[in-house]
Amino acid sequence: MPSTATSADTFPQIPLFDLRLEQEDLDAVEAVLRTGWLTMGPKTQEFEAAFAEHLGCEHAVAVNSCTAALHVAYLAAGVGPGDEVIVPAMTFAATATAVLYCGGTPVFADIVGDHDFSIDPDDVAAKITPRTKAISAVHFAGYPAPVDRLREIADAHGLPLIEDVAHAPSATLHGRKLGTWGAAGCFSLFSNKILSVGEGGLLCTDDARIADVARSLRSHAMTSGTWERHTGQTTTYDVVGLGFNYRIDEPRSALGLSRLRRLEDDIATRRDLTRRYRELLRDVPGLQLMFTDASVDDSSCYVMPITLEDPARRDEIRIALREKHGVQTSVFYPAVHEFTAYRERFPGISLPKTERAARIEITIPLFPHLTHEQQDRVVAALRAEVGA
Repeated sequence: MPSTATSADTFPQIPLFDLRLEQEDLDAVEAVLRTGWLTMGPKTQEFEAAFAEHLGCEHAVAVNSCTAALHVAYLAAGVGPGDEVIVPAMTFAATATAVLYCGGTPVFADIVGDHDFSIDPDDVAAKITPRTKAISAVHFAGYPAPVDRLREIADAHGLPLIEDVAHAPSATLHGRKLGTWGAAGCFSLFSNKILSVGEGGLLCTDDARIADVARSLRSHAMTSGTWERHTGQTTTYDVVGLGFNYRIDEPRSALGLSRLRRLEDDIATRRDLTRRYRELLRDVPGLQLMFTDASVDDSSCYVMPITLEDPARRDEIRIALREKHGVQTSVFYPAVHEFTAYRERFPGISLPKTERAARIEITIPLFPHLTHEQQDRVVAALRAEVGA
């Protein structure tokens, strides 16, 4: 199905992200709609089983967002009032917000540096206290955070490691898929993600207890769901805790299952485009490439982040890219601890590397059907504006 986002009469002409659905995706959703069963049921179970097999883990529990997956993962880790969870600030706010949902306190750790926005294991180790209940790692832009080292630190202190894998389905570290290094991996199915269904998420784990907690809490802590009662597996239910309405629905599960079959091909294309960007942008004065050429092989290449030597020019360059060249960009991310709600709750936090990163990063267009012509236009625009 051709996308309309990049047609000649739209602006920006080269969007940051563009989703293209194939006929098989539309057919999969239509088939579910024709069944008349739309809430969570057998198609969700099929999607969960397929994703768990793809990831190489025992359990995948589908929910309505990665935020919900994080919330449930933190609860399963025992996070509650008075507890601390060490998190990065170079992430979407949900990584920290889900800690607050539990009544806990996010403790922000700094990043590795300008070329790697992953949480710094040394800073994590320095911030562990008797109140620490868990450690959270984000695989920024689809590149693996040092979860091997973080796992060692977590194990040494008897703490669970929770992976925020929103950017990184099928990415690996040492040949092992991200999301399987910790107690739980939390994935996003949001509209602009690699495996997008619009809204949705997955909690993946090898721990049967965590999976059971997630399945219960996603549906009001009821002992049975609508599908079980519809099919006569039970006639009633009990409510055994304080749960939530975090259910995914059948059309989204059908779309996820359809798109999962093309996931590896999509990521391979993203890697090719990322390598091409790196080659074309390598010698642009004033512009720096993040990560390394070799790291592309392990990444899902969710987005293409670049950094500027001069943070003072970031906003003017972004405006020029859009207004003069029709190229949309974004910032991944404003630092969470600098948002108003977090400054008010947690004043006085200083994370020098994160704060610098939040001022020098620009995310440029990347999606599987980005053409070389479009890519060349993005590169030409950056050469013109960064070098101006």
